[in-house]
This record gives sequence, structure tokens and C-alpha cells, in this order.
Amino acid sequence: MREIPGRRRRILSRRDSGKSDLTSAALTYATAWRWPVLPGIALAAAGRRDGVRCACPDPDCTVPGAHPFDPGLLAATTDERMVRWWWANRPDAPVILATGASSGASEGRAPCAVSLPAVAGARALAALDRADVRLGPVIATPERIAILVAPYSLAQLGELLYAQDFVPGSLRFHGEGGYLALPPSGTGAGQVRWERAPLPGSAAPWTPDVEAVVDAVVEALTRTGVSAPEL
Repeated sequence: MREIPGRRRRILSRRDSGKSDLTSAALTYATAWRWPVLPGIALAAAGRRDGVRCACPDPDCTVPGAHPFDPGLLAATTDERMVRWWWANRPDAPVILATGASSGASEGRAPCAVSLPAVAGARALAALDRADVRLGPVIATPERIAILVAPYSLAQLGELLYAQDFVPGSLRFHGEGGYLALPPSGTGAGQVRWERAPLPGSAAPWTPDVEAVVDAVVEALTRTGVSAPEL
């Protein structure tokens, strides 16, 4: 009889662990790493049984559950009290990073990202490893891989893309004014996880310059023939 209550406690803790993990992750991003975050819209309840459907009003949403809605992207913050309040009221909400957003006058900006389909992403990571390119954190879903990079300007990105002979439409850049779901969020694209996890510690993870990865990701997409238009 003594084992039954303990077993129940373990089962209940597993059920609640996803919610507590999301809150803990959001607080780490906001307060330890100074990355502005906000809650995502999440999936509609019916979507979990009858197929993927976003909780937002758009029936054709292309990033179900993985984007800001209310509050909007400009509400992203590093304020601990606000982050705790958001996830206390919406414990299942995905954690959304406002890419390239300012973290404060003296604290710099949040990282940006370059993302591509999973197959090409695995090829790009292998090529970057062979070239001894130092990478920071890499995020993955079953569908895509996102390489976090240092903040960049639109002018800087434009020069890099102009130098390419061809830029596949499936390559996405998450810069200032953009967003990205962070682990351990659950979205319509599946569970968000670390493909390359940040090193443990309280400081914000280091990220490479975007120049260091663009050639490899474009080459990987070209070689795998992944050139469908961006969704």
C-alpha cells in the first residue's frame, strides 16, 4: 500500500512537468539570458485530437501554435514578474523569442536565427562541423532546424544574400521584428527541442555571426533540392 501513493505522485509530477518546464524555461531566457520572450498562441484544444489547428482566428495559419497573438510581439520582455504572470495564467503557452529585439540600453539584443528544413539542416550542420565553424545553440522541430546567430541588420543580410547565386525560398531569416519558438514548446510543427543545447551556466549563450553560416545553409538547400517557397 505504501508504494501506491508514491506511484501516484510520480504520475502526477510527470503530468505537470511540461507546464513547470515551460515556466522555468521562460524565466531562464528572460532573466538569466536577457532574451525578450512572450507567450505564443498555442494550439486549439480540438486540434490535438482532430489534427493541428492554431488557436488564432486564421483558419489557414501556417505556423500553428508558434506565434504571438495576444499580447503582440512588441510586448516581449525580460521582466520576471510579467513572465511569471503570463505563464501562471497560460501554463501551456509556447515560449516565443522576439528575435533581434533590444534587451535594454546596456544589455544588447536578443539573438537572431537562420532556419531551414530538417534534412537540409542536418546537412548544413555537418558541413559547418567539417569546416570547424563554432556554433552556438541550434533549435529543432521534426520539420525544421534553426541556427541561432548574433543580431544582424537588414543591410548586412541584404549584402550576404546579394552575393549568393541563388537563395532557396525555404530558407528563412528570423531577424529584428521576427520570432521563434524556443524549447520545450509544443507547436503544430511538433515539439521544439535543442539540437545543439546551450552550455550550462547563467550567462547568455554565445552565437556566431550570420556570415559564418549563410554559405553552408544555402549550399545544403541547393544540394538537397529544397527550394519550395517560404510558408
